Amino acid sequence: MELVQRRAFPQWAAMSGSEAEREPGRKGPGMREFVALMAALMAANALAIDAMLPALPAIGKALAVSEDNRRQLVIIAYLIGFGLAQMVYGPLSDRFGRKRLMVGGMVFYALFAAAAGLALSFTLLLAARFLQGVAAAATRVIVVAVIRDRFSGSAMAQTMSLVMIVFMIVPVLAPTFGQGVLAISTWRHIFIGLAVYGLILGLWTALRLPETLPPELRRPLSWGSIGQALMETVSNRRSAGNTLAATLVFGSLFAFISSIQQIVFDVFQRPGLIGIVFALIAGPMALSSYANSKLVMRLGAKKLLLRALVVFTLISTLHLAVALAVGETLWSFVVFQALTMACFGLVGANAGALAMEPLGHIAGTASSLQGVITTVGGALIGFAIGQNFNGTTIPLVAGFVVCGIAGLLTAVWANSDTPKVT
Repeated sequence: MELVQRRAFPQWAAMSGSEAEREPGRKGPGMREFVALMAALMAANALAIDAMLPALPAIGKALAVSEDNRRQLVIIAYLIGFGLAQMVYGPLSDRFGRKRLMVGGMVFYALFAAAAGLALSFTLLLAARFLQGVAAAATRVIVVAVIRDRFSGSAMAQTMSLVMIVFMIVPVLAPTFGQGVLAISTWRHIFIGLAVYGLILGLWTALRLPETLPPELRRPLSWGSIGQALMETVSNRRSAGNTLAATLVFGSLFAFISSIQQIVFDVFQRPGLIGIVFALIAGPMALSSYANSKLVMRLGAKKLLLRALVVFTLISTLHLAVALAVGETLWSFVVFQALTMACFGLVGANAGALAMEPLGHIAGTASSLQGVITTVGGALIGFAIGQNFNGTTIPLVAGFVVCGIAGLLTAVWANSDTPKVT
């Protein structure tokens, strides 16, 4: 860990991590604050999605949404904006640096969250959500680029795992936050809370995060330069294959997020338990992220990714078989989904590190294109699965099986005959 810290910030070269954090004259955050800031920035996206889940029926009723499945668009509109905008942030961050774009993204995230809270029609709400997603895309692209500026290979996977440990607390707590707001106020105040969170993150970033991309390493903002970087990203087998594998698996995750409110409310008739159910299912993701941070330096990102995908597919297949053969209860659903979600903590960080490993010299642009593919592709897959909701859990679980098999086959192809990332 000390080696990772020293590679992250040069001012740590002559001191341990704890000494670096205690030294008040040093510029920039210590390792713990750095991880916390990166996690908080990434969590802005999860909070904007998961805090909405308990509020979807109230939003639909207030804005006259007649068809229940259309309420999923509150999530999907955000994800589409989040995915598409990443293509812009990457080249801009490679040209102008990371910090200013991140601060600006958080300011606009707050503004559009407030606009969503004030929307008087479902169409205006969806427009504000789309634009909030556009602003939040800065967190996906620039956080990964900042980490890649300072780490590579399994060291990057380890750092991403540490970030994910903190980040995963938010999906666990976000629905409870939404429920708590609804208990004392209206769904509109959830968006006000998001606006406050965005402003706090913008200020924290402005005051504490140093610029990680020096001027001499910045790339010109030209169509030729951007096109060259994009072509390299999609033509590199490790980059393209691991990105596609992550897209398939994240498609099942987005399907879960889109469908969980209807499953808990309509299938199992337990709306009061949505916060607990979500926490029980999402909690294992944090535990597996912690395990990944300990294992990846010893076993390598490739081995952990492939093993996680095998387990993901086997558990999903067993879940589908049980649901079809004997039916499903709320608690059998929670157990199987928790075991499946535990695999995400191993898939996300390792697939991302493997995809970025050969592209450090174009980290911003590569991260943006990979983000567009995983987010937009995953959102469309998730939307397709979610729209097949038929009052049972079968369409969701079957979608997990298909995504798992396809993701595993793609990852095997992407990482065949390649050395272990160290």
